[in-house]
Amino acid sequence: MVGLGNPGPRYAATRHNIGFRILERLGEEQGIPLLGRRFFGLYGSGRLGDLTLGLLAPQTFMNRSGQAVAAALAALSELSPATDLLVIYDDLDLPLGRIRLRLAGGAGGHRGMTDIIDTLATRDFARLRFGIGRPPPGGDAIDYVLTPFSAEEEVGLGDRIVAAVRAIEVALVEGPEAAMDRFNRDPDSAS
Repeated sequence: MVGLGNPGPRYAATRHNIGFRILERLGEEQGIPLLGRRFFGLYGSGRLGDLTLGLLAPQTFMNRSGQAVAAALAALSELSPATDLLVIYDDLDLPLGRIRLRLAGGAGGHRGMTDIIDTLATRDFARLRFGIGRPPPGGDAIDYVLTPFSAEEEVGLGDRIVAAVRAIEVALVEGPEAAMDRFNRDPDSAS
C-alpha cells in the first residue's frame, strides 16, 4: 500500500499530502510505524488479521513516485500490481472528504499517479482517491494542492481520514467491491 505526498516539513500539512496522512493513520491503528527507510521511502510492515501489509510513503517527491513503487515491487517480487497494490492520493475533482475506490484507471491529471502508471507500464492497480476540492475560481491548482487545509476544513477532516482507513480495511478484509459499495458515496452515507 502506497500513500502519496511530498517529503519534508514544508509539505507535511498540505492538501497534496493527504495520501501520507491516511497511510500514517492506518499504520497507527494497525501498529505499523513507517520508520524504516526502504524503496526510496518510509516503509513499515505488519499484519491486519491474516494479511501481511507493507506501507510505503515515497520520499521521492510526488512527480517521481513511480521510482519508489517500482523499487518496492521489484524487491517484493511475489507481489503483483493488479492484486497487491493500492495507491492513496488526493483528487481535485472530488469534494472535500469524498472517497473513491477503484480497481484500475487513469491518472486523472495527477502527476504522481502518471509517474506510477508510466513507470509500471500498467493502469491495472487499485487506488483510493480522496477529495480535496477545487481551488476558488481563478485560483491556481498547483498552488492550491500545496497549501494547508483551512481551520474549518480540518474540523471534519479527521473523521474523513478515518473513513478512508475503514474503506481500506474493508477492501482488504471483505473485498474491494464491498468497500466500493459502502464508501464510494457521499460522506454521510458511509458512516
